[in-house]
Amino acid sequence: MAGLNVSIAFFFLVVGVCRVLRQLSKWILSPGAYGCLASEFAASLQWCMSCLELRMLMEIGSWGGGFGPDVVLTLLFLLFAVHSTSFDGASANPTVSLQEFLLLESNLSTTAAKLLAQGAGMGMGWVVTKLYWSWQLTHFHFIQNLISSECSSSIHTSLHQAAFVEGMCSFLFHLVLLKLRQSHPMYRVPALAATVTFLTYAAGPFTGAFFNPALATVTTIHCSGSSFWEYVQVYWLGPLVGMLTVLLLYQGNIPRFFQKNLLYRQKSKYKIPKARVVAHGEDHELWWKRKGEKSNTEPHA
Repeated sequence: MAGLNVSIAFFFLVVGVCRVLRQLSKWILSPGAYGCLASEFAASLQWCMSCLELRMLMEIGSWGGGFGPDVVLTLLFLLFAVHSTSFDGASANPTVSLQEFLLLESNLSTTAAKLLAQGAGMGMGWVVTKLYWSWQLTHFHFIQNLISSECSSSIHTSLHQAAFVEGMCSFLFHLVLLKLRQSHPMYRVPALAATVTFLTYAAGPFTGAFFNPALATVTTIHCSGSSFWEYVQVYWLGPLVGMLTVLLLYQGNIPRFFQKNLLYRQKSKYKIPKARVVAHGEDHELWWKRKGEKSNTEPHA
C-alpha cells in the first residue's frame, strides 16, 4: 500500500509541476504560441507521465501489491477527469488535433505545431518517468527497472483484430467527444472519463487500449514482439480511421475536403408560412362565394 501512496503523490506532483509550467509559458509566450505549443507540450508531458506510472501499477500491482484492476480503473477515471480540467484547452492526442483541422477549427500550421509539441511532450514524459523509476522509491519501481529492458508488445491478438479494436476505441471516444463538445464541462468531463475507463477495461487485454498514437509510440513501440509496420497499423492507422469514420458519419462529410453533405439530405431553410397558405385559402373561398351571389342576382329568362 505504501507503493500506491507514492504513486498517488507522484500524480499530484506531476499535475502541480505542469500547472506551474503553463503559468510560466503564459507570461513568456504570446497567446497563439502558448495555445499550439506550450499548452500541448505541458498536457502531453502530464498525460504521458501519469499513464506510464498507471500502466506500471496495472502490470505489477496486481501481483506485487495485492490490489486488483478496480483500483487502477478508479485511478484512471480520476486522473482523466483531473487532467481534462487542467489541460487548458489542449488535447494531448494527435487524432483530436487532426479532427479539429478537418472541422476547420484550426489551420495547417497550428495543427503541425500541436503535433510537434505533443511528440516532444510525450518524449520528455518518457525520459523523466524513466529517471523517476531509476530512483527505486518503491518495490514496484525496482521490479519495473528489472523488466523494462525486456518489455513485450501490447498486441495480444491478430493484427487485423488489434487494428479494429484500436479503431473502434477511437470511434467511440471521438463520438462522445463530438456529441459533448458544446456541453458544460461539468457533464463533458465525467462522460469522457467514464468512456476512457470503460474502453480501457474492455480493450486493454487486447491492445492496451491507447487510441492515442503519440502515447502508444512512447509506451510500447520500442518493445519486442511486433514489427514497426505492425505498430503503425494498429496504433496510428487504426485510431486515425476510427476518427475519420465517426467524423464522416456524424457530420455527413469532412468539412476540410467536402462542402456538400455526402450522407444526409439537408432540409430547406425556407418554408412557406402557414398563415399565408390559410389566407390564400380564405381568399379563394370568398371569391367563389361572391361569384355565386352574382349569379343569383342575374335575371332569369
